[in-house]
Amino acid sequence: MLPIMREGPNSPMDSVPAAVERQDIGAPEPRRPLLVWFVTTLAGLVLLSFIAMMAWLQLTGSRVDGIEEPERALALIVGRTMDIDEAVVRAPAWERFVYRVLSSDPAEDVAEGLRWYEELARESAHPGIDLHLAVLEAESGRIDSLRRRTEEWTRRVDPLPVFALLIGAAYLDEDVEADIGSNVEEALAEALEPGWFRDRVATRLATRVGDPDLLAAATAAQAERSGRLLARMRATVAVELVLIVVGVVLLVRVAVRRRAFDRVGGAVLPPPWRGRTGVLVLVWGGAIGSVIILASSFLPDRAYSRVLIGATTNLSFAPLIFLAWLFLVRPSGLRLTESFGLAPAAAGARRLVLVILTLLALGQLGEVIMDMAGRWLGFSAHWTEWFDRDLVWGSRPLVGMTIFDTVVLTPVFEEIVFRGLLFATLRRRFAVGPAAALSAAMFAVAHGYGALGFAAVFWSGLLWALSYERTGSLLPSITAHAADNLMASLSVIMVLRG
Repeated sequence: MLPIMREGPNSPMDSVPAAVERQDIGAPEPRRPLLVWFVTTLAGLVLLSFIAMMAWLQLTGSRVDGIEEPERALALIVGRTMDIDEAVVRAPAWERFVYRVLSSDPAEDVAEGLRWYEELARESAHPGIDLHLAVLEAESGRIDSLRRRTEEWTRRVDPLPVFALLIGAAYLDEDVEADIGSNVEEALAEALEPGWFRDRVATRLATRVGDPDLLAAATAAQAERSGRLLARMRATVAVELVLIVVGVVLLVRVAVRRRAFDRVGGAVLPPPWRGRTGVLVLVWGGAIGSVIILASSFLPDRAYSRVLIGATTNLSFAPLIFLAWLFLVRPSGLRLTESFGLAPAAAGARRLVLVILTLLALGQLGEVIMDMAGRWLGFSAHWTEWFDRDLVWGSRPLVGMTIFDTVVLTPVFEEIVFRGLLFATLRRRFAVGPAAALSAAMFAVAHGYGALGFAAVFWSGLLWALSYERTGSLLPSITAHAADNLMASLSVIMVLRG
């Protein structure tokens, strides 16, 4: 179906800014159109080169290239996932069912951990990767592969022969006393860091050698971690369930009223600026932002530098917003707050909470459905897409700065750019549906996620664009975006930190 063409009083087919039209009749014709053409061509080349480079890095690079200490990170992620699964197994039947629906099945977690470790083993020669991979193979019943792995380890340099003794004694019924000696606990401490992997092997070995102290210590450590994580997961699942219930209720409300959102602000769509001028501003601002992002990549890879790089990525949108004010908003006789509906009307303030709640609920409901469909089709989010080193291992000030960047700066800048400018400019030419879909697709591509992540971000971008269209304000989408990012950050902290 061809998109619906729309033209308003300011035709999108006009090719020059409004300032060009206001020249005096008797004055000589300025050379601004030629300058506009030159600047736009140069900016377009810069922007296209940046997009091509990012696409090339995404398609040819490894997913773990940007992760510092990926061996440590993956061990923490898989270990904590297994800890939660251990707790869920002992939970009531109804809770196990809810966890499987909203999160994952323990059997799937083991298989996914194996895939991630096999991928990392191709990128890193760290011996701990092989040991963790062997434990996962043993726990999933891949004994033949495990036997071949341990036989190969015996012909390699330390510490692999020691790993072969531990794994063989724990899972292959080999002689523990003859190979390892009496101090099993010391051998474990040298091979594995505290966590699920060590406790799992320790439980197997303690059972074989009849060491009640080692068995009790491993069991207690496992129970303590699992209990703490289950309590945190229950809080997360409770929030998800509440949002899903609210989402269903609001869907019924929408079906009855046949109206999803009420007016909150005074922004008008299609906007009063020309579509062609909006495209020029997006190209110019995008090129400047690309240069800023490239320049920030030369900062040293240190803790506070990473936060600065994240903030710079958001602040790279500032030139685009300034150009939008200069060439789009000001010539229309509006202020930024009026143009994007950032100042709600008196009646709109009372509706704002309901609209935000509707966006959060529909967003959560859609993500749950997509996650279930993705697992059924064999898709899952890669661990590098949501792992954040600074949230997991950073100091408290660093965590606070990271959350401020993610929850405050990112929603404000991204909503102004992707909904306030990109979606609005597309509305000069397209109907609501095509414009919302195009802007949401660009928003999702910019995040660089896999198939499941793309679908989730696309769904959010689609909802937020429709919200802007119906409410006349970016406040609902900014707040919903901030709430989504906050919940994601808190989930990482609750599961992986401490």
